Amino acid sequence: MSFEDPAISVPIPTRSPLDPQVEQFVRAMDADAGKFGRRETLSIAEAREIAETVRKRWVAGGPEMARSVEHSVPTRHGDVRVRAHYPAQRDLKGVFVYLHGGGFVLGSLDTHDRVMREYAQRAGIVVIGVHYTRAPDAKFPRPMQECADVLRWVAANGALLDVDATQLFVGGDSAGANFSMGASIELRDRGEKILKGIVLNYGSVSSNLYRNSVIQYGGGDYGLSLMSMMWFRAMHVATGADLTDPRVDILRADLRSLPPTWMVVAECDPVHDDMVELGEMMRAVGNDVRMKVYRGAAHSFLEAVSISDLAVEAFEDTARWLRERSAAVAN
Repeated sequence: MSFEDPAISVPIPTRSPLDPQVEQFVRAMDADAGKFGRRETLSIAEAREIAETVRKRWVAGGPEMARSVEHSVPTRHGDVRVRAHYPAQRDLKGVFVYLHGGGFVLGSLDTHDRVMREYAQRAGIVVIGVHYTRAPDAKFPRPMQECADVLRWVAANGALLDVDATQLFVGGDSAGANFSMGASIELRDRGEKILKGIVLNYGSVSSNLYRNSVIQYGGGDYGLSLMSMMWFRAMHVATGADLTDPRVDILRADLRSLPPTWMVVAECDPVHDDMVELGEMMRAVGNDVRMKVYRGAAHSFLEAVSISDLAVEAFEDTARWLRERSAAVAN
């Protein structure tokens, strides 16, 4: 069977229950979003405003930074705003560029500010978030190319940023994981070996929606729904051919010779099967890939860190991986 074929079992495997704390997060998010209209019936501006509103309580609190600084970064498509978080204790000299999720359409530096601060504090590393241009304001491949250009800028501006840019990591969640892979592939193809590692959090990495996990967990009661996945992709691409471009459908890409990769996979997530398949495909062509499935976790569960022990575990696991990779690079 090819990864392009429907990967559906008969009968569909039984759905797993959500972790109780993650379920509390999912239900709260649903209740808050339910006060507004369905996003696909609203204007893009309204959908974005709602996304910001329902995440405010999850962004609040968390680690305090020694300082946070914003920069305007030139890219081939114009300037892009970035936000650099500097933790009080810097154990790692490098830098972790984080690409927020939000289905290519929603999300921002603000919706994911706590996620970035958690990584900065727990790993003791400078974290830089990227406010790439979102769909449909910019269609594929522009946002991914903006992210690739930001990585090049960071690599060239270590002194300005007060980081060791030879220890450069990239990562993101959902759409941000897709861009992390697309940018990493572009850099590899151009012979620019500036990345030392990739972090993929419940990534949107395939256009094939005929998966067990989509049917199991895409009904809307586990957070991310199939309807949303279709709407997000429709906003992101300009043509049907884009859906099978290997920079969008990462499972079609040449996955050889990529940096070491850490994968956070949520069990109760429509994109679960794609993430597992991506990890297996990357390993099959010789990449150093470590992957952990978090039982009872839903899409976006890292944002529940204020109440979720499972999210704390995932942050700590990633921080540990970043420390191990940093030590390997230094040696």
